[in-house]
Amino acid sequence: MQLPECFYRVSVKTLVLDAEERFLLVKEDNGWWELPGGGLDFGESPQEGLRREVAEEMGLTMSNIADHPTYFFTTINHKGVHIANVVYAATFEHLNFTPTPECVEVAFFTAEEVLASEWMYPNVTEFARIYGRRKK
Repeated sequence: MQLPECFYRVSVKTLVLDAEERFLLVKEDNGWWELPGGGLDFGESPQEGLRREVAEEMGLTMSNIADHPTYFFTTINHKGVHIANVVYAATFEHLNFTPTPECVEVAFFTAEEVLASEWMYPNVTEFARIYGRRKK
């Protein structure tokens, strides 16, 4: 189905930071890195969508999700679909995830590390550009 450019798939993502202000990414079984989260289903609140996606993809429980987004940006994903990324600061109870095809590894990255890698989805690269400018 061909949608006009003004239509976006909404993707809710988590911003989990470590003590060094690096952000958490998940590695999919294809070798590509992504922000935790995924597509928002019709009728879900962003927080409900994040809890569902993290449970499905990582087998983890979120201990806190911000009431309001920290970042919002649009991009075109690796499949050519226009997506709106709504990023919420969050915390997990722990990072002892259950491997799935959408999460075989977790790691914290700096914006510079993301921008130097060829294995990042386009939205992750765009997020790293935005995140890297936050202190400037």
